[in-house]
Amino acid sequence: MSRLPPVDLPIDSLEKAQAAARAALEKHAEGVTVLDLRGLSSVTDYFVIGTGHSGPQLRALTEAVAEVFRRHGWPVWHQEGTPAAGSGSPGGPAWVLLDCGDVVVHLLNEPARRLYRLEALWAEAPRVPAGPPTAAAQPPSDVPASSRTPRR
Repeated sequence: MSRLPPVDLPIDSLEKAQAAARAALEKHAEGVTVLDLRGLSSVTDYFVIGTGHSGPQLRALTEAVAEVFRRHGWPVWHQEGTPAAGSGSPGGPAWVLLDCGDVVVHLLNEPARRLYRLEALWAEAPRVPAGPPTAAAQPPSDVPASSRTPRR
């Protein structure tokens, strides 16, 4: 009797979206949001949206997300926009889109995020967490709940 090798199961698109979101968060993207578009779009399952504050930060965000996908063997089918776009005109919109098939990553500067309002455009899409919180992000159990408020 021969044994068949294990079949590689397809990676869940939520796992991809959360990996992209965590990569953006590690590079200090702000307002990272994961939108569940399943049932609302036939084009993709999830949008990941994050804000960078400069051309170099948008470049770092783009490279971090692309590197996570490369490391896992997940394709980035297409990149639209350049991380430095808009940096030549202060305050101008800059937007990088990474088309990863079942996940589309939008990395924008603040003017572009305000202008295009993707969350408002997809207001019916449920928001999902960027992923399970890491142990470092959880407050110690001996800290009273009243003192667990985030710092500003």
